[in-house]
Order: sequence, then structure tokens, then C-alpha cells
Amino acid sequence: MPLPAVAPKSLTSASNLTPREIVSELDRYIVSQKDAKRMVAIAMRNRWRRQQLDPALRDEIAPKNIIMMGPTGVGKTEIARRLAKLAGSPFHKVEATKFTEVGYVGRDVESMIRELMDIGVSLVKEEELARVRVQAEKRAEEALLDLLLPGPSQQGVFAAAPGGETAGADKDSTREKLRTLWRQGQLDEREVEMQVTAKTGPQIEVMSIPGMEEMGSQFRDMFSKVFPSKKKTRKIKIKDAHGLLVQEESDKLVDMDKVVEQAKERVEQTGILFIDEIDKICGSDARRGGPDVSREGVQRDLLPVVEGSTVNTKYGMVKTDHILFIAAGAFHISKPSDLIPELQGRFPLRVELKDLGQEEFYRILTEPANALTKQYSALLSTEDIELSFGDDALREIAAFAEQINQETENIGARRLYTIMERILSDLSFEAPDRPGQKVAVDRVYVREHLKDVQQDHDLSRYIL
Repeated sequence: MPLPAVAPKSLTSASNLTPREIVSELDRYIVSQKDAKRMVAIAMRNRWRRQQLDPALRDEIAPKNIIMMGPTGVGKTEIARRLAKLAGSPFHKVEATKFTEVGYVGRDVESMIRELMDIGVSLVKEEELARVRVQAEKRAEEALLDLLLPGPSQQGVFAAAPGGETAGADKDSTREKLRTLWRQGQLDEREVEMQVTAKTGPQIEVMSIPGMEEMGSQFRDMFSKVFPSKKKTRKIKIKDAHGLLVQEESDKLVDMDKVVEQAKERVEQTGILFIDEIDKICGSDARRGGPDVSREGVQRDLLPVVEGSTVNTKYGMVKTDHILFIAAGAFHISKPSDLIPELQGRFPLRVELKDLGQEEFYRILTEPANALTKQYSALLSTEDIELSFGDDALREIAAFAEQINQETENIGARRLYTIMERILSDLSFEAPDRPGQKVAVDRVYVREHLKDVQQDHDLSRYIL
């Protein structure tokens, strides 16, 4: 069943949000960093504006790539990830330190485009599977009933019965009874024989050379055609058989050629690549005592991809001209001007994210839709424990997080994870033995569970 010729989701309704609405959505998950949110909101809105232009002018407008500067744990990755999710865009995060220049052992920079294309195909396929789910379930139900009540072509039961019309009517009546029992869940544990895919031939694992992952993928595809899968009959519970049949029918209804075509369009027009730790590949290595060639080589390999080039993937050629690149780094030692001049020019927008302090930590614990306090309360509710946090407890946690960040390495909001886990570790361990209890976390509770690390500075550095 072919897919309808519609524009990618991220080019239509999802990107109609105004910059103010985009910032408002980001505020639901990310505290502070107003300047960074405004910048990415404008970048996302500009994509929608570009789609409204005449095609001749549209192709001339390049995305305004962004460099985010700030210490770890202040929200750089989260802003980019939430933006991509909001837009329905393919999103991929890579670390610049994982790449090496062409000719050296390691990953080449073009691999991130191939990985982004894989993500785009998976994204579009999931959307199409959801779209055909209802139809696939109907087909799967009929296929399941065929297994429960084989027809004349399979066993000849009804063909041999005297009085064809009566036999046919009895078969229809039995089929509807089975359908009712199935929908009521009364047949879930019953077993049925069905054919399932069985791998045959040698199990070949291709060890691809770093930087040549695409060749390894092509070898695996080739071997899969040489040793095709076969079917074997096995007994399986009906509820499990239904799941396999739904998957099988869904795959039949989804046209993968159209999926790849739409995924390519979405990657090329709305894809977002987040390049983290870009500060680690800029600047001269002479002062660090290491070779300079690899870092600058990676920058030079990165340049044509960011400028706009065509990358060969297993799904065909993918153009990078309109992919949005968001680079991020702490820039403690180096600065954006240490990048090679050509690459600097491809990242015209710069924004500095601020350090997080006690007030921001308190807001992170209370405001976001996915706040840590809400996560822990939900997790422990599965053990029938009602967990609540007092305002004084949250302010104590926020103050302690700020103190530890100042005294040790500043890891931003990630410090809250270690502190919360330290406070609630005993409760998490004992939860199965304490069903039905109510636990209120207050300032005294927090101080009691952090007493040892507060008193011992070396211990706090080791544990937190």
C-alpha cells in the first residue's frame, strides 16, 4: 500500500510554531538559558519561513549553524534534543573527539550523515507503522482466525462435509464465536501452530574497519541475500502469534521505497546534527604536547560536510546543504576563534550558556515536566510507596549541589542525579519491604543522608 504524497511532518504542522511558542515548549523541560532557547527557536522558525519561498530562492538560503558555549550540565544537548523532538526532525548527537582525519584509523566525519540517515529512516518507518496499525491488526486477526479454523484448502474439513451451504454457515458461525473469544482474551494462552522465520546458513559477522562502517553494512546485506531466511513451523501462544502477525502485516502495508524517499527529504531539509566537544578539536596542540595534524585534519574534513556536500549512504546520495549543525563545547582552554577560519564562517551564530546556581537547581527540581522529584515519586509508586518532597528539602539539595560543584568539578545539573541517588538509595533498596508507606523527604531527612559526605570533604569528592 503506497504512502500518500504529503510533505514531511516537520515541514508542516510541527514547524508552524512561532519562536515564542517554541521557547515556551522548551521551558517545560529546560530551566534558564533564555538566550540559547531564543536562538534555536529562530533557527527552527527560519526553516518554516524557507519552505514558504519560491524554490529558486529557497535553495540559496543556507541554515544558520550555531555554536553553544558553556560548561557541562547546563542544557546544551537537552536544548538541541528537545528542539528536534518538537520539530519531528531526525536528530543525531556525535562527539567531535571520536573522529579522525582521512587516512588515520578511526571514524570519518561522513559517518555521522550515514547515521543520521539511518535515524531518519527509522523515524519515518515508525510513523508509517503507527499509521497502518489499525489495518494491520484487522488483517492479523483474520490471519489468526485462519490458523484457528483452517479452511478447505488447508484441511478439506468443510469441503468433505455433506450439505455445502450448511457446512459453510457452520464455519462462519464458528469463526465469529472464535473471534468473540479472542477479543475477550479467552484464547490468549491457547497454542497454535504457525510458520515463523528461521535463520539458516552460517551466521556471519562482518568486522568492518573503523571509518569503513558502510562497507561492512553492504557486506552484511550481501550475505543476507546469499543466505535468505526460511520458514519453520512451531507452536506458539495465540497472544504472541497475534503480535508476530501484526508485525508481518504492518511490514506488508509499508512501502519501504517511499519511506526511504521521505526520510531522505526530511534528513536533507530538517535534519539536525549536534556535534559535541568541538572545543577539543580546535586550537594548536603544540602547547599540549601532542601532534597538531589530527585535530586540524578533522576540522578540514568537517568543513565540506557543514558547507554542503553529497554523502554516499546505503540509501543513496544525501545532500548536507540544509542540515542544521549545532556545535557545543565548554571552551575552557580554547575559544571559537581557534577553529580554522573557514569552519568559523560556517557557524555564524554563537551563544554562551550560563552556569547554574542554587536557584536554577531548585527550579530544575520543581518546574520541568520530567523533574527528578517526579521521576523518583513515580518509580517508587510502583512499589506502593507514596514519596513526597518538602520545599525545605529541595532548597537544601539545591544548595548542596551548588556547594559541591564549587568545591569539586562543576558538572552542572548532573550533580543533582548523584545527590538524589545518594539520598534515596536506602529507600529504593528497602521499597519492596515497605508497601503502603508514606515517606516525606524534608531538610532533616536530606541532611541525615548526606551527613557523612558533608563532614568529610575527601569523601564528597569521591562519592559525589
